[in-house]
Amino acid sequence: MYFNTLIDFRQQAYACFERGADALFNLCDALLSEPQARSLVELSQSPCFQRRWSSLYQGLSTGKINEAALRTVCIQAFLQQRAGEDPICISVDSSSVPRPEAETSPDRGIIYVPNMPRASKPVSVGWQFSTVMLLPTSPGSWVGILDQRRIRTDQTAIEVAITQLREVVPQLKRRVIILADRWYATADFLRASHQLGCQVLIRLKRNRKLYRKPVRKSSKGRIPLDGPLLQGSRPETLEGAESSFSGTDEKDGAISITRWSGLHFKQGRDVEVCAVRVVREGAKDTKRDPRESWFVQLSAEMPLREIAPTYASRFSHEHGYRFMKQDLLWTQAHVRTPEQFERWSLLVALALNQLVLARQLGQAVYRPWEPMQRPLTPRQVRRTMPSLLVQFGTPARTCQPRGNSPGRACGFHPQPAPRYGVVLKSKRKAKTKG
Repeated sequence: MYFNTLIDFRQQAYACFERGADALFNLCDALLSEPQARSLVELSQSPCFQRRWSSLYQGLSTGKINEAALRTVCIQAFLQQRAGEDPICISVDSSSVPRPEAETSPDRGIIYVPNMPRASKPVSVGWQFSTVMLLPTSPGSWVGILDQRRIRTDQTAIEVAITQLREVVPQLKRRVIILADRWYATADFLRASHQLGCQVLIRLKRNRKLYRKPVRKSSKGRIPLDGPLLQGSRPETLEGAESSFSGTDEKDGAISITRWSGLHFKQGRDVEVCAVRVVREGAKDTKRDPRESWFVQLSAEMPLREIAPTYASRFSHEHGYRFMKQDLLWTQAHVRTPEQFERWSLLVALALNQLVLARQLGQAVYRPWEPMQRPLTPRQVRRTMPSLLVQFGTPARTCQPRGNSPGRACGFHPQPAPRYGVVLKSKRKAKTKG
C-alpha cells in the first residue's frame, strides 16, 4: 500500500511541474539518490539525471513549478499518513541563506547567522526563507515541508508566515497547534492565528510586558486601556495565577507550571492571551537549557502537563533545517537569481517529503556502527533510495538527444552581469510629540 502511495505521489508531484518538468524532476531524483554529491554539478553525474549538466541549470533558470498545486499534493499525502482525529502540530520559522559575495544576485538583504564567534557580528548578506513544517508525533528529524517561500527585502518574516498559514491551515481540516519561537509572539501573528481557529504555543521573552484587563478606579475620565502589568522579570507582578501544576518531566526532574489568563499586549488589545511559566529544577540554566521558560497561548484549552512535551516537538523543525542544509545541499546551490534558488528550495522540500513518505516502507541501510534498535533516520532511508527509485520508475520523459549546440555567433561579446547592492531596510521614523 505504501509503495503504491509513493508512486501516486510522485505522479501527482510531476504534474505540478509546468515548464522544464523532466530536467527538474530528474534533478530531484538525483538529489535523493546521491548522498555523496556536494554540488549541483556532481548531481548532474547521477544515473537518475539522464541529461547533461547544462540542462540542470537551464531547468532552474527557465523552469516553472505550480507551488499551490504542489503544496496541496504534499498536504493530502501527509493527511493520508496521519489518520485519526488527533490535533496536528505545525511549526513556522525562518532560516537564512548566506550569499555575501554574490554581487550579481539581486534582492540580498542583511540576515542573521547563528553560531558565529563572539568576536564577530552574527550578521551576513543573503536571502531568507520562511518554512511551515508538519512536526512528527515524537521528536526527531521526520518533518514534512508544507510550505516554503522566500522573504523578500520589502517583507517581514511575520507577514510571510501569516500568508503561509492562511493558505496551509484551511487545507489541513484538523485541529491545529502552531508552535513557534519567541520572534513570532506578536499581536499580528496571534490575531491571524485566532482568526484561523488555531491553538498556539509560542516562546515569550521573560521581560515582555503583558497587561490584565483594565480596572476603572475613578468615575471621571475615560476607561483605562490597560490594566495591571504582568512581566516575568518582575516577581511582584506575578499575582493572581489562574492555575498551576507540579510534577516531573521526562528526565524525572521536578517541574512546575503556572498560567495567567485574561492578558493582552499593548499593541493588540483586541487579542486575549494566556501567559505560562515553566520552571524545571533539573535544568542547567543555560541558553539551550533554561531553568525558567515563558510561553504565550490564545486559550487555556491545553492541559498544563502537556505544555512542556508539546513544545519539545518544535525542535524537530531545527533538525529538519539541519538535514536540509547538511545532507540535501539546500544552501550549497550557487545560482544567480533568487527565483532560481526558490525553484531549488521546492526541489529540496519535495525530496525531503518523499523520504518522509518512504519511511513507512521500513527499508534502510545501516552503517556498521549504527544500532538497528534505534528508530530510522532520514539519512538511513536515503541510502535505500537508489534501489527504490529503480522500482518506482520516473514519470519524466526519456531524454531526446538534439545534437551539439551551435554555440555563440562570431563576434558576440556578452556584457558583464549587472551588480546589485545590499538592500538595507529603513529604520522606522520616531513619532513626534504634537
